[in-house]
Amino acid sequence: MLSEEQGQFLLKLAREAITVYLKEGRVIPIPETTDTIMHENRGVFVTLNKENCLRGCIGYPEPVMPLINAVVDAAISAAVRDPRFNCVTLEELETIELELSVLTKPELIPVDDPTEYLDNIIIGEDGLIVESGPYRGLLLPQVATEWGWNKEEFLSNTCNKAGLNSECWLSGDVKIYKFSSEIFEEDLKPK
Repeated sequence: MLSEEQGQFLLKLAREAITVYLKEGRVIPIPETTDTIMHENRGVFVTLNKENCLRGCIGYPEPVMPLINAVVDAAISAAVRDPRFNCVTLEELETIELELSVLTKPELIPVDDPTEYLDNIIIGEDGLIVESGPYRGLLLPQVATEWGWNKEEFLSNTCNKAGLNSECWLSGDVKIYKFSSEIFEEDLKPK
């Protein structure tokens, strides 16, 4: 678990990484920190929101690199490499709020019958990954809550995110993983 202070440090780092990349086209050096948790391999997503609408979201579902490195890389990627959006501009950045989701390691949900997935998912707590062959889709825990989805809708939308049929979760050849996340948000509204 990260403290609120550590989460805010990572949010400031993410904003600095985007700002420097947009201004100078370079990646900032990874700051030295004594917080050992920052050097643990963790999954993380950086989400950019503009006027309560998604403006970019990129991350690492698996713990493949130290958290502090993953935050810098995911922040820059969310701003300039999300294929769903044009690159963020420097002028626009001041109107964008950052959200950071630090993930637990995804765990395969073991079931004998696909309908058992419904008993193993907690809306608002669990994020999902659906995997079938080369197809893979991920939705963060907060997405189901934001859209008011029930468990079936969450599973179906995660299948769609993977580019699969919305009912694919009912087939036996699909793997479904769950994870949780700690969420840290910026608040750019005037106090």
